[in-house]
Amino acid sequence: MIYTYRLESEKHPQKNYVGFTTDLQRRLDDHNRGKCGATRQWAPWKIKFYAAFETEELARDFERYLKSASGKAFGNKRLW
Repeated sequence: MIYTYRLESEKHPQKNYVGFTTDLQRRLDDHNRGKCGATRQWAPWKIKFYAAFETEELARDFERYLKSASGKAFGNKRLW
């Protein structure tokens, strides 16, 4: 399975990050250890939402959608 996920900063809840991975726990650990430059300064992170997909293409497409204006509105209204 491939996961599309949304993280929320524990110290700064207004900060979030959307990505995709095959190993959700390892990826969360990477974000919390500062291995991802985009999220380093807002650590620690917690998983706010995730969805599982059968293919990387579906997970990547959903990630792109969640990063779009309409995807952000959908997420705020329906997912988190």
